[in-house]
Amino acid sequence: MNKKPYIKKRLHELLYQALETERGGIKIYETALTCVLNEDLSDEWEEYLEQTLKHEQVLLKVFKELNLDPNTITPGRKVVAHIGDSLVTAMKMAKAQGDPTAAQLVAGECVVLAETKDHMNWELIGHLAENGQGEETEALKTAFETIGEEEDHHLYHTKGFTRELWIASLGLPAVLPPPEEIKAVESAIGAARAQNQRDNMLQAKS
Repeated sequence: MNKKPYIKKRLHELLYQALETERGGIKIYETALTCVLNEDLSDEWEEYLEQTLKHEQVLLKVFKELNLDPNTITPGRKVVAHIGDSLVTAMKMAKAQGDPTAAQLVAGECVVLAETKDHMNWELIGHLAENGQGEETEALKTAFETIGEEEDHHLYHTKGFTRELWIASLGLPAVLPPPEEIKAVESAIGAARAQNQRDNMLQAKS
């Protein structure tokens, strides 16, 4: 593979945003767990919270290896922190309305939004580790190999849960746990295939 030199300043910005995303994710999962009703989803989010705490530590190790200050605040990092705080506020607002079902849906949507950013961060880190030419790529590769699959799980499984909980709230037959969970999906292709099988799963239940 013909690797290319990368722009260090932009990589460091990505890492600052990734660290802020993980830290915001911890708050988001803690808040989401106060809104969840579905026991299977609650178990998932408890696991994801533990993994997100671990992801923060993995990134801090990368920061140490690359001699970066984890407390550095960049304009992009400020934006990421604001979005994370806004998602926490949204869940608290939904819970205060007194409709537990609606609050659970909002929590699911907030987790999906947060995990979409988180997933993209790690996709980019993995891409640079694979295609970039520089002394920092080894630390990034190790971190990505530790975390990448868990990020797939967080995004696609929560998205599936939120979709099915919305369907159930509409009074229509839902697959819970969702196809993504049943099929142990770990990729976008797998998520699409699992969703395509939901009608068959419904028929098997009836």
